Amino acid sequence: MQHFPIFLDLAGRRVVLAGGGETAVAKLRLLLKTEAHLTVFATDPCAEIEAWAEAGRLRLVRRTFGPGDALCAALAYAAEDDPEADARTARLARADGALVNIVDNLKGSQFITPAIVDRDPVTVAIGTEGAAPVLARAIKRDLEERLPAGLGVLARIGKAFRAAADRLPMGRARRDFWADYYFDAGPRALAKGEETVRPALDRLLEVHAGRRPDAGRVAFVGAGPGDPELLTLKARRALDTADVVIHDRLVTPGILELARREAVLIAAGKEGFGPAVAQADIDALIVEHARAGAHVVRLKAGDPTVFGRLDEEIAACEAHGIAFSIVPGITAASAAVAGIGQSLTRRGRNSSVRFLTGHDVAGFADHDWKTLAAPGEVAAIYMGKRAARFVQGRLLMHGADPDTPVTVVENAGRTDQRVIALRLSELEPGLTAATVTGPALILYGLAPRAAETALADLPDLKEAAL
Repeated sequence: MQHFPIFLDLAGRRVVLAGGGETAVAKLRLLLKTEAHLTVFATDPCAEIEAWAEAGRLRLVRRTFGPGDALCAALAYAAEDDPEADARTARLARADGALVNIVDNLKGSQFITPAIVDRDPVTVAIGTEGAAPVLARAIKRDLEERLPAGLGVLARIGKAFRAAADRLPMGRARRDFWADYYFDAGPRALAKGEETVRPALDRLLEVHAGRRPDAGRVAFVGAGPGDPELLTLKARRALDTADVVIHDRLVTPGILELARREAVLIAAGKEGFGPAVAQADIDALIVEHARAGAHVVRLKAGDPTVFGRLDEEIAACEAHGIAFSIVPGITAASAAVAGIGQSLTRRGRNSSVRFLTGHDVAGFADHDWKTLAAPGEVAAIYMGKRAARFVQGRLLMHGADPDTPVTVVENAGRTDQRVIALRLSELEPGLTAATVTGPALILYGLAPRAAETALADLPDLKEAAL
């Protein structure tokens, strides 16, 4: 992020602009919505600027911008439609200590003016750092259609009511009050007329002031394979209201970005045969924050019900009388098989599919290898990178066909997904040679219909890659 988005208080502060044509008018239409003291320097101002000056909405100086004209100014705009004149204005304004914007010159500007959706006092600013102004305008148009015109009225009345709402305890009690106002009581009152909104606020405050503090609760939420677009709507809502998010190592930064800004983020990752936060410590964290009254989101990669130690964490909640809910997510097997253009089951091939783990708390996990080695069987093997040679040996030992297709999907469902197509006899050393560093799932019995392969540097395995 090159440009840091902020909202600058311009009430009573100087803003200067050099230019008198259409470019200047476009900027002034926006600046006139602020409470700034505007001064325009133009030798030949257009009629619209003259009219604003006559109405007292800005001060018009009929000359070229000069040294000292930006003293004590918060912002300065160069909008003269002449590169040399704009460069001169920018140089002089910087010397006076003002932040400078040269219209349509991103490189020469110290700040940029974003596209704005105005529902005063609610303001949405959209910036693309100059990369795609057309896209910014399209987003602006879309938001203007989605945000009701009455939103500004609700926000204005709500702003005047904030001192009264301070009688509620800070934190969740106040957030719940304002959520009820903006998304329920407020819109219903506004539909009857603006004069009914304030009385509705008074009644709502009495209701919330009489409530007992909410007990803490826990939501076990599936984060899916890593792509934020694969989150469920319920998972998005849980993250948006969370006070504390306790997340796994495999939860991606893009998904953590969706958590409420004020939420406390706690990493509680595990890595097979590597560093890990003890399960007992994770259980204690969940209980500690929930008993303190927090809405805790226990965010697990994939689906929390699949190899997620969910029962242990639920037992900890039950032991302390803590309410909980489960929000399922897309498990890695679903994302992986979609990535290779296959189905986990198919008529005439397999009527069942097995979800296996490569290792458990005791080490490499044992399974019914004899049944799995039969022709046509399909399995999704989680946490199988380090157990690959063990799995390969057990299957071959129990009579599995060495030519059985095995597909390794790294970073399933993400933009950096990688598909490695092998045969069972090549699973190792093929997997090690492919240098798989991300989370990987092994699909036993399935070959990809179309795969991106990482085996270009492995001549002896090229034929196995599709």
